[in-house]
Amino acid sequence: MSRIFDAGCRRCPRLAEFLDAVRVEEPEYYCRPVPPFGDPHAKLLIVGLAPGMHGANRSGRPFTGDYAGILLYATLHKFGLASAPISVGIADGLVLEQTRITNAVKCLPPANKPLPVEIRQCNDFLRAELAQSPHVRTILALGTIAHAAVLRACDLPPGPHRFAHGAEHRLNADRTMLDSYHCSRYNTQTRRLTTEMFEDVVRRARELALASEPTHEQRSPTV
Repeated sequence: MSRIFDAGCRRCPRLAEFLDAVRVEEPEYYCRPVPPFGDPHAKLLIVGLAPGMHGANRSGRPFTGDYAGILLYATLHKFGLASAPISVGIADGLVLEQTRITNAVKCLPPANKPLPVEIRQCNDFLRAELAQSPHVRTILALGTIAHAAVLRACDLPPGPHRFAHGAEHRLNADRTMLDSYHCSRYNTQTRRLTTEMFEDVVRRARELALASEPTHEQRSPTV
């Protein structure tokens, strides 16, 4: 079985070469495969696309230091899943509760667009992470690439599981995947994804993950 994470992975030549080039331009950046972050016994796993150039690739923590992380961490904090509403850097003391964050692709891709072969190559790590995370009940997939990566890691066909914001997919007897548009700058600025839409989907993911445990906020989800 593949390891959950390999900090020295260079299995994708294009990504490895790109990281080498960025490291020369930005010697203080992390510029390596970015590890998952959060509670090792999490019941909720959030899967994003890949590290951003000046976000996770700089900081070494998923969704830290980039625009997408502003909405993500503020929402997690609102529902009691993060100790603070802002993620600044790996030394900021932020703690996630019952939640872990990872990416479908662990390395920064040029133009934020990993190739299909790179997504497949990195899927071994997601597959291993899911296999070694028995407490995870709910997976929140941010965007179509994360959605497809989770299905591949679970050996499930895409046909019966179409991506749609707010859609719920039963993966097995114990796990459900919930879809959301990615909380990227483009999606939020174009209003494809509003704060209210994202809060609703995170609220639902929390409810599914914690099952009978009381929700942090009792307001009914927006339909």
